[in-house]
Amino acid sequence: MAASSIRFGPGVTAEVGQDFKNMNSKKGALYSPVVFSDDMCLQVAVFTDPNIATLPPFRTVIESLNASKVPHVVFPHVAVEPTDSSMKDAINFAKHHQPDAFVAVGGGSTIDTAKAANLYLCHPENEFLDFVNAPIGKGLPVREKLMPLIAVPTTAGTGSETTGVAIFDYVPKSFKTGIASRALKPTLGIIDPENMRTMPPQVHVASGLDVLCHALESYTAIPYNERSPRPSDPIYRPAYQGSNPISDVWALTAMRMCVQNLREAYRDAGNRKAQQQMALAATFAGIGFGNAGVHLCHGISYPISGLNRTYRHPGYAGVAGVAGKIVPHGISVAVTAPAVFEWTAASNPERHLEIAGMFGVDVARAKKEDAGRILSDALRGFLFDLDVPNGISAFGFGKGDVKALMRGTLPQHRVTKLAPNDATEEVLETLIERSLNIYSS
Repeated sequence: MAASSIRFGPGVTAEVGQDFKNMNSKKGALYSPVVFSDDMCLQVAVFTDPNIATLPPFRTVIESLNASKVPHVVFPHVAVEPTDSSMKDAINFAKHHQPDAFVAVGGGSTIDTAKAANLYLCHPENEFLDFVNAPIGKGLPVREKLMPLIAVPTTAGTGSETTGVAIFDYVPKSFKTGIASRALKPTLGIIDPENMRTMPPQVHVASGLDVLCHALESYTAIPYNERSPRPSDPIYRPAYQGSNPISDVWALTAMRMCVQNLREAYRDAGNRKAQQQMALAATFAGIGFGNAGVHLCHGISYPISGLNRTYRHPGYAGVAGVAGKIVPHGISVAVTAPAVFEWTAASNPERHLEIAGMFGVDVARAKKEDAGRILSDALRGFLFDLDVPNGISAFGFGKGDVKALMRGTLPQHRVTKLAPNDATEEVLETLIERSLNIYSS
């Protein structure tokens, strides 16, 4: 079990300057793998996207750094849903400025970009694909210590502040992939509910559904003790280990919080309690899936995003840092959930019925063989209440795209191998086709 240190509470963002100042002394050793001497001048690289750069969370971080007299440089060009190219731009920025530490202010895109910049800054001789997940890249283990990274999330979704994963669109292959290593985990995650106040309703939905699927997938992943073979060296053990007793606790708690609060956070912008609970749920789910992993909802979502031709999700148009076309990550993940969990139910019907019960379904007399259908229907109703589009077809895909989406899912071994059943080509095609429309046959 591995996770970042976490600090939670309204207003804690203002402490970030003092955190970096403390890294110049032995007091910083609690949070930092690197202890700087008192006479060193620590320089911090601040990463954010063009939209967050105009909003209060970013201003609070800069004011805090200034108040503590911490030198810093700003990279305000993070792409929402980053690509290999945008990641390389950030890496080049880090190599040029040679910072001693990083702070990422934004959603998962910003935090993941800062992780990648930190990784390649500390491994200057490595090529970009060296650490990218196999078989797309080489999947080399991370052997050098990275610089301290403080993550300040402004969305309640990715849980990236707790994980060693960085995701991006790999444009040459038209799908998402990533880098996964415990070494990438932020040193400290600052969970400040005030930073989520700027989230538009559709961002609440997209990020919140990412939380839900993180928890669902980690709880239904192949059990950790059924994975084989054992790595020859612990350094080769993947960050994602399969469902396990510790991750299960975090996943179940995150699911309950999400089911109870996401609709309220979406419908009522003034509901601070629901927003605060979703911020915690994102972190809880991050701790869970950061160790157990995710599987097919995420695996299929990567080519959905990468092969998107023209779709732009409502609420994202005109936002700085957002490309002209976008299927938000949480939306691309959620639209396959009804089909995926109907299929996974046979592996552990008791767990699937337990989840259905969280959505208010009376499962006391439910039959095990009905677990998949029952949970699928519950998920479908939840998505409908959140105004989620009617499946993959809403993004412009049709039956003629099913094979391409399947082929884009197959190389995602980091996640597909965590499915509790064998995800063959035929299975993937069936799940994708059943997800073309989720509210009607």
